[in-house]
Amino acid sequence: MSKLLLASNNPGKLIEIQALLQDLEVELVTPALLGLELTVEENGQTYAENAALKGLAFARLSGMLTLADDSGLEVDALDGLPGLHSARFSPKPGASDADRRRYLLERLEGTPPPWPARFRCLIALVTPAGVVRSTEGVCSGEIISQERGQNGFGYDPIFLIPQLGRTMAELSMDEKNQLSHRARAVLAARPYLADYLRNESLTDEG
Repeated sequence: MSKLLLASNNPGKLIEIQALLQDLEVELVTPALLGLELTVEENGQTYAENAALKGLAFARLSGMLTLADDSGLEVDALDGLPGLHSARFSPKPGASDADRRRYLLERLEGTPPPWPARFRCLIALVTPAGVVRSTEGVCSGEIISQERGQNGFGYDPIFLIPQLGRTMAELSMDEKNQLSHRARAVLAARPYLADYLRNESLTDEG
């Protein structure tokens, strides 16, 4: 079975992506599992640039096909913030997911709800030779002030999907993998992954 390196040690991402790729002949592995230690400066100006930076760095270091992602929460009332800085939004050193959620809600104080928002994810599938294929997924919803649900991670407990009346953290894995931003981006990347598994090559973009 072919191996696919996930350019992250985030356990939440690993669980989600494994579920989306479970029917393909591919084993998803993490840098920690391979003993790889690499810090990539995410200094791109877009999600796509950051995903490609991570994917290229890990693919070259490992010599493996690599899947990297960059995602963020965009809140209209905050002019699209936290966006690219979603994982580093709180000014608190070593901030946890709960700290970031709390800070986001503090920033929204004084602005009346509803607070329309969207999750956006860019996936970069990168070969050791440096060929990159990028796909995008978006999930629209709104921010709520009370956390709900025990599933998911990040901003999931305060991200409501209005048509379902539930937050992302209240969804089962099967439900989340039908509509989340990451699921949509990964599903869009599946044809490229399947092609690579058949031919061990990707057609470059453009």
